[in-house]
Amino acid sequence: MLSPRQELILGKVVQVHLDGGQPVASKTLAADPDLRAGPSTIRNELALLEEHGLLAHPHTSAGRVPTDAGYRYFVDRLLPVRQVSLELSLIRREIDDAMRATTETLSQVTNLLAIVTAPPVETASIKHVEVLLLQPQVVMVVVITSTGGVTKRVLPFEEPVDAGLVSWAGEYLNEQLRGIGLGARMLAKRLDDPELNATERRFVAQLAPAFTELAETAESSLYVDGAARLLAEHRVQDLSQINALMGMLEQRVTLLGALAVALASPDVLVRIGAENELPELRSLAMVAAGYGLPSRRLGAVSLVGPVRMDYGTAISTVREASRQLSRFVSDVYES
Repeated sequence: MLSPRQELILGKVVQVHLDGGQPVASKTLAADPDLRAGPSTIRNELALLEEHGLLAHPHTSAGRVPTDAGYRYFVDRLLPVRQVSLELSLIRREIDDAMRATTETLSQVTNLLAIVTAPPVETASIKHVEVLLLQPQVVMVVVITSTGGVTKRVLPFEEPVDAGLVSWAGEYLNEQLRGIGLGARMLAKRLDDPELNATERRFVAQLAPAFTELAETAESSLYVDGAARLLAEHRVQDLSQINALMGMLEQRVTLLGALAVALASPDVLVRIGAENELPELRSLAMVAAGYGLPSRRLGAVSLVGPVRMDYGTAISTVREASRQLSRFVSDVYES
């Protein structure tokens, strides 16, 4: 545990380093009226903080910079509570548009890499079905989900399909499947109705994959924005950081796994440098939070950038985005 003066000095070093990006010298700190200590006292405290592993010397004659542990101490104990004004404008948007708008806004506000995962498709239910005869032997099934998602499947047939049968199938499938979850077990049972005649049962069975395989083949949607902005702003300068960042974005499954950790966290999750399990993230920092319904987390919103980031803004922005997305999906799923 640090003394109050050591905490004050550590906080000053972190803030000055965040602002300028350069090592912080004891002379700079001695000129700060908040510290009320001479250069020799400050140098001694800096040395003790270095012994604790919270500060490091980039060069022998240079000032100090925070270590990953120093940033962690700052985030956990010294970071002042900050409120941010974030307007995501999610009203009347479909899920896809809302995720994209969130990602773009987060990146613009923070100049960091924003990554948002959409709710998995199996959490949605069927809202409407259209069965269309495209050609005499080609039928298209369109499924509209409760989240606004639209999928289509084109099915070829060996013989011409009766237009009346197609029209009946559209009405029947809407009656049977409306409100049923894409991942629900009863979906397949609803399609196997013994009261249908042989022709109707055979036709419904041929259309069934458009529904039963939808949740199985769909991948979690991942929305990313800000990589170019992050590099253009020179926020990531080290070549190894750039390589790690690009490598992480290329590995979709790996990235989804990293964000899944946030779903189990009750509040904003902060991983700094070596705290990240993924090698691609160990020279970076991630701030993430889950969002969703009161009974279930559906996705995650996150910011990724250099360890030298404005954690106060990043944490507050992610927390507010999580709150607004949770309210948005609650309205969508309950409507």
